[in-house]
Amino acid sequence: MFETQKPQGAIESKVHSATERQRTMLKTIRWTASALIVLLALAWAVTWVGDLHPTASIGGPFTLTDTAGRRVTDTNFRGKWMIVYFGYAYCPDICPTELQAIATAMDLLGPRADAVVPIFITIDPARDTPAALGQYVKLFDDRIVGLTGSAEDIAAVAHAYRVSYARVDGTKSTSYIMDHTSSIFLMAPDGKFRAMLPQNEDPNAMVGALRMEMTKRG
Repeated sequence: MFETQKPQGAIESKVHSATERQRTMLKTIRWTASALIVLLALAWAVTWVGDLHPTASIGGPFTLTDTAGRRVTDTNFRGKWMIVYFGYAYCPDICPTELQAIATAMDLLGPRADAVVPIFITIDPARDTPAALGQYVKLFDDRIVGLTGSAEDIAAVAHAYRVSYARVDGTKSTSYIMDHTSSIFLMAPDGKFRAMLPQNEDPNAMVGALRMEMTKRG
């Protein structure tokens, strides 16, 4: 038997259709691959930015006790720039050094210091009672607000600011020291985190950072 010869036009039509299908498939594959690349890039970018700016969630609401025994919250300081530092009155070296730098920076700010409130939050509420903390902060500057509270209060605010602390037992129950994060946080008048202030430097560096952030906000 002889095979019937198919018309040339029909063959070309089938070849053309197959080619179009292949092109369509290639376009789909390329589009899908491009979309996946974009999604992967976005995911990588989000991760990278999150690692680069881990400070985005620093701070938050708190309820603590001031040196007069009054309960205060973060909202009591709205409208002011807050310099927030965590430490304790029995700290042998780092805390007094940083508090003195903060006090000096307040003096160097001049009239602009009226827009700033330095806040010292204890991480040793067992010993830093309101009265004891009040006496301690006055050694540096009357403008420094000392805040204490229950162990739960301190744990909550420390968590919000990503501050870690731990008791290191001494020979007596009252002679222990505290290991803790030593960072100085600058919070904007709306209560949101703005910057980490320079440490272990000339107070002028702290003042420069403060002025820059205050100028940015206007």
